[in-house]
Amino acid sequence: MTDDAVPELRASDADRERVAEVLRDAVAEGRLDMEEFEERLEATYKARTYGELTPITADLPAPGVTPPPVNMVKEPVESGSWASRIVGGEGSSSAAVAIMSGFQRKGRWTVPKRFTAVAFWGGGEIDLREANFADREVEINCVAIMGGAQIIVPPGVEVVVRGIGIMGGFDHSQEGVPGDPGAPRVIVTGFAFWGGVGVERKLPRAERQRLKEERRRQKLEGGSSAKELYGSHRDALSGLDDAHREAMEEHREAMRRRHEERRERHEERRERHRERRERRHRDWD
Repeated sequence: MTDDAVPELRASDADRERVAEVLRDAVAEGRLDMEEFEERLEATYKARTYGELTPITADLPAPGVTPPPVNMVKEPVESGSWASRIVGGEGSSSAAVAIMSGFQRKGRWTVPKRFTAVAFWGGGEIDLREANFADREVEINCVAIMGGAQIIVPPGVEVVVRGIGIMGGFDHSQEGVPGDPGAPRVIVTGFAFWGGVGVERKLPRAERQRLKEERRRQKLEGGSSAKELYGSHRDALSGLDDAHREAMEEHREAMRRRHEERRERHEERRERHRERRERRHRDWD
């Protein structure tokens, strides 16, 4: 008898019962729901040949065969990935205030969903290079009145600037740079009056150190690629530094104009006072 003839052989009641037992085990293990079990069981008892019985259990483990193990343990998120830095929660700090002084947020801290920074005759730095994030999208609201704030973001972070400046300004130079997959989105909002809010992009310290060591190693090996890497990195940092210097220069120029206007008003008050005094002297004479 050939193998092709086997599916055409008539099935016995014992054969149908063995298939039914496989189906009962499958529904007990959760491999089939009750609707599928009833449909297959009905087809089993209607089957007349081996060819009709075989498809009923083709996708189920055979008796005595152990199915491949399924790993039910969640693997830890790769350290240093963006997913590992979006940690949820409330954040380490929700606000910072500088009144004729300064503030700084840097290092390993958690940025909340909304962070508020106020600078009045002062300045502050918000460094996100080593920070974790409470959410995939965070908002930094900056109010700079005759002061300034500097926001530092690492490469890969998307930046959106929506602040309003009156005789002041917000730095838009980092907008339009696409973010990495899974990286957070930082929205900068707020108000600047006679002040400025700068945004610059810098490599994390560890990455800068790694690049420095890589350049040193390549230099020792006599490779020319180190010079190219150094040149491109230096050009990128130079561009960021130029944008930062321009923003700070605009801020200093605005402060200089304000001091000049105050000096002129003071001179005008002194002149009016002198004229009133001279009129009084003439009246007495």
